[in-house]
Amino acid sequence: MNTPPPNAPTGPHADAAAPVPVPTRLLVHALVREDGSVDSGELYAVAGLLGMTDQQVRLCVKRLVAEGRFTHEGRGRKARLQAVADFTGSITPNVAYVRHAYRQDHGLAAWDGVWHLFAFAVPESNRASRDTLRDTLRHLGAAPVQSGLYVSANPIEELVEAQVRHLGVGDAVTCLTSTDLRVGGVGHPPALAAALWPLDDIAARHDGLAGLAQACLDRLAQPEGPAGPERLAMAVRLAAAFTHAMEPDPLLPPELLPRPWPGTHARRLAAACWTALAEADTDAPAGTPVPRLFVQYEELLASVPDGLT
Repeated sequence: MNTPPPNAPTGPHADAAAPVPVPTRLLVHALVREDGSVDSGELYAVAGLLGMTDQQVRLCVKRLVAEGRFTHEGRGRKARLQAVADFTGSITPNVAYVRHAYRQDHGLAAWDGVWHLFAFAVPESNRASRDTLRDTLRHLGAAPVQSGLYVSANPIEELVEAQVRHLGVGDAVTCLTSTDLRVGGVGHPPALAAALWPLDDIAARHDGLAGLAQACLDRLAQPEGPAGPERLAMAVRLAAAFTHAMEPDPLLPPELLPRPWPGTHARRLAAACWTALAEADTDAPAGTPVPRLFVQYEELLASVPDGLT
């Protein structure tokens, strides 16, 4: 009997990790095929493997149609669901970001010892811009040092300055670099990184990804491997776990991280799992469009230089 792989994390941070929930909306987006259609029977079957009820799926589809994201004809498992636009990009990380992660994993992006600092004093009257700038810095992996001051170990000035220009707050922002940064008396770079970034939480997320990817690889290696809905459920779980692990990761240079770093192991296993999933046989008739999720991850990993995954 085919059963979905467990989503149990492994490794020293396993106790802090938890299974990554898969929102019903993400599932629908993940199953959009190259022709923009969603096989409703497949959708309900995969949803069941992910622990979702038919009612959850119906309500989600109703909301997506009301938002104008999909058109819908028919009822239940025989309905026709068609995407109005391609929304699957929201469940795959940025290509350049992933490429940089794999380069770091292989020692091809050494740290130059430079800290990149960003100070801003945007007035309360322009609070929306201040909040957006703060969110941008956090999204780019910068950590708060104190009120209005953020630091990054990576050169993100170009991206930050583009946002600053867009917000029109250039007069309130200062950018600078330093090779001698001390915060609260801490100056040793690895100790400083551990104090500024939540490395234990980030490591736990990567342990969760590694545990899931290894479970999927073990299942795929069985003589009667997964096919159809189970294979799709694996792919959706893996995409959700990969995003969950990568989104908060500031991609600190290896010189600043504990060794071994779980992210390196998790990304290697995830890449191997995507390759195995792409190569696995399916029950779909020849010529059946594949989910865009597979296409996007194939393109994502193809962007990484040969030998780095």
